[in-house]
Amino acid sequence: MGRVAVVTGGTRGIGRAISEALKSAGHKVAANYGGNEEAARKFSDETGIPAYRFDVADYKACEAGIKRIAADLGPIEILVNNAGITRDAVLHRMTPEHWGAVIATNLTSCFNL
Repeated sequence: MGRVAVVTGGTRGIGRAISEALKSAGHKVAANYGGNEEAARKFSDETGIPAYRFDVADYKACEAGIKRIAADLGPIEILVNNAGITRDAVLHRMTPEHWGAVIATNLTSCFNL
C-alpha cells in the first residue's frame, strides 16, 4: 500500500517530476504550490494529483496546510522539500526583503514542514 507524500513546489519543474514519480510508484501525493493557480489547476487536471496552496515560508500556513492534506489523504509519511525561489541579483544589490524571502522559502520552510 502506498504512503502519503507531500512535495513542496510540486506542481512545476522538478517538483512536478517528483510528484509524478511518487504517484507512479503507488503513493498518494499532495503537491504544494505558492501562487500560480492556473499552473496548479492544469497540473491537477493532467495528473490527478491534488494541489494545495500554502506559503511554505509561513509556519502557521504550513501547519494548516499539512492538517488539511492529512485530513484529505491520511497520515503523511513522505516529505520532499522542493520549494525554492530566487531573487536574482548580485548580493550587494539584494534588498533585505529579497534576502529574507529567499531564506524563508528555501531554508526556513524545511523547519516549518
